Amino acid sequence: MKVIRGIDAIDFRGKFPYPVLTIGNFDGVHIGHRAIFEMVESRARENNGTSMAFTFEPHPLKVVAPSTPLRLLTTSEEKERLIRACGIDVLILASFSKRFADQHPEEFIKDILVDRIGVREVFVGHDYSFGKGRKGTPELLKKLGEGYGFKVTVLDAVKIDGQIVSSSKIRSLLLKGDVEKAARFLGRPYSIEGIVVEGRKIGASVLGIPTANITTPNEIVPKEGVYAVTVSFDKDRYMGVANIGKNPTFGQEKMSYEVHILDFSGNLIGKRLRMNFIRRIRDEIRFDTPGQLSLQIKNDIMTARDVLS
Repeated sequence: MKVIRGIDAIDFRGKFPYPVLTIGNFDGVHIGHRAIFEMVESRARENNGTSMAFTFEPHPLKVVAPSTPLRLLTTSEEKERLIRACGIDVLILASFSKRFADQHPEEFIKDILVDRIGVREVFVGHDYSFGKGRKGTPELLKKLGEGYGFKVTVLDAVKIDGQIVSSSKIRSLLLKGDVEKAARFLGRPYSIEGIVVEGRKIGASVLGIPTANITTPNEIVPKEGVYAVTVSFDKDRYMGVANIGKNPTFGQEKMSYEVHILDFSGNLIGKRLRMNFIRRIRDEIRFDTPGQLSLQIKNDIMTARDVLS
């Protein structure tokens, strides 16, 4: 996949055969996004063309409404990796600014889609909007497409159990700790990635259950609690029990992300690992003694083995 970064780099009309493009934020790259990518890739292949995805950095809401609390499901690097896995030929990462946001929808279409890309077909979701005041609706895009000579297809929402799959819905599920339903919407388990750092070593020295503590760039993590997870690092994959919270038994106030990796021993400091959340086991609880906590964690480990096996 070729990655094109920045507005100034978008100037390749005629350089890619039959460009078929989708536009969106694609946070999470969930099954709704993937359905669009599949259509784009299919139409490009049918016409010996080029499948393209056009997205923005940073997320537009972080520019036009910075006070709005928005925690993204994926980092830029993760979003790029997931889109690459969908088979898209060209990913355009457009720099989003207030000046860019103030464009009239037709200006964006004429300047970017027509003059710079030479787009032949555009696929968007049912709720997509763009341009100043979000006036660029799918209907306007279709109308302007007729004038400029490109076809527009608006795809219906993907639903699960009667609910529309959306990034905002997935965020809500994660904040409730419902990682299983979030995984159904995503088409994969939700994961966070981070570097293993030195912790307080309570797990190993006090509880006899060593844990790896990570610092992560992910903006959203599931609700505080204990989870059955899979853990990946160095191309290896293990079962694990993760704790997200503040370790109330030991009076910690800072949020921590730690995981006990089953059937593993070794020093992981400095390594990058990924935790995939499979099922929530329980809330984080304050115990009266470390011994009570240790016994509960051993029960959690047995539960995680049952879940993950």
